[in-house]
Amino acid sequence: MLEITRLSTTQPDFRECLQRLIDREDERAQQVDRAVSKILDDVRTRGDAAVLACSRKFDRLEAASVAELEIDPTTFGKACETLPVEQREALELAADRIRRFAERQCLQGFMDEEPDGTRLGQKVEPLERVGLYVPGGKAAYPSSVLMNAVPASVAGVGEIVMMVPAPDGELSPLVLAAAHLGGVTRGFRIGGAQAIAALAYGTETVPAVDKIVGPGNAYVADAKRRVFGRVGIDMIAGPSEILVVCDGYTEPEWTAMDLFSQAEHDEDAQAILVCPDAMYLDRVQQEMERLLPTLERSDIIRASLARRGALICVRDLVEAEEVVNRVAPEHLQLSVAEPEKMADRIRHAGAIFLGRHTPEVLGDYVAGPDHVLPTSGTARFASPLGVYDFQKRSSVIHCSPAGAAVLGRHAAVLARAEGLTAHARSAEYRFGDDDHE
Repeated sequence: MLEITRLSTTQPDFRECLQRLIDREDERAQQVDRAVSKILDDVRTRGDAAVLACSRKFDRLEAASVAELEIDPTTFGKACETLPVEQREALELAADRIRRFAERQCLQGFMDEEPDGTRLGQKVEPLERVGLYVPGGKAAYPSSVLMNAVPASVAGVGEIVMMVPAPDGELSPLVLAAAHLGGVTRGFRIGGAQAIAALAYGTETVPAVDKIVGPGNAYVADAKRRVFGRVGIDMIAGPSEILVVCDGYTEPEWTAMDLFSQAEHDEDAQAILVCPDAMYLDRVQQEMERLLPTLERSDIIRASLARRGALICVRDLVEAEEVVNRVAPEHLQLSVAEPEKMADRIRHAGAIFLGRHTPEVLGDYVAGPDHVLPTSGTARFASPLGVYDFQKRSSVIHCSPAGAAVLGRHAAVLARAEGLTAHARSAEYRFGDDDHE
């Protein structure tokens, strides 16, 4: 029997039950935090030696130097050439679509001139060096390589350094091929918190980067949180999430498999279905029971649905929109008759998939928009990864003498009101009124 939470907005404690469902409590958080802190301190002080020790302990990699853990960049292209044709064509199509979408995101500089000759603008520059973490261990994720590397490449980042766990030295040809198509320049067989530390602090062999992107396990996420400030990060990624809103007219088999597509990531993933038709929820649950034994990762799916999955009955689709905006899901699938109209009323979601023929899985791989998305409700204030995450902006201000005189008088007034005399006199020098005390 499939175990999954059933909720209804008509029950008096619905809001409390929904909040408990979406709240994330990691009982291992303190243990993870202590372990990560130790690894970061070790890599910061001992560099390569600490990285080697961690690689031996966690990935069973014996190497005399970190240089031996560096991946020969020529293997990227070779892996792409030797892939089965079907896999290579799929990767190439994905990379092309991601690149074309990313090219439309590029920020542009500008310079505007005011009537008195003062010029104000913005200068846009790419980051110099970025670190890309690629999850490994349970599965290989070439899609993650493309989704992180291609926008960085389009932005003009000079060097993209990939870190990928390689337990017992094994590397996925698909990951190597994706590195080639994505524009990765260097790669290391290093995983875990030690990889994040090496990228943040630099070692004798691993170069320090300006920003670290890419998802990982709890140790990787905690390490990224801790090094933020020394380097930039994309976001603290939590387990994958999907919320499907259905009006009750989509094939129940389709909806069941859409929920499974995220639940199979790991036991902490979340899959929620919201619908105003209780009988449709029953039919979907029956399909889930029927289909689950046919899937290779059925144990993971079953655990995920039992821990954090839910089937929620709402009064109508307007109430469904309220549930969506409260959850702020990573992936939102609007499997309804008029998805565009509903999407206009959605304020918080990482990515929105419109209509019955747009399953979230297309966004994971080949649609084009980035699949690195805000999780754990952070879609309330965060956005998907994009080219703009690999560009930085500088303000440019060029005052004419006339402009300095006008702006300087007002600036001096405000500076003196704040008690900052040097600020005021610096402005006053520009219009000759420098005798104030």
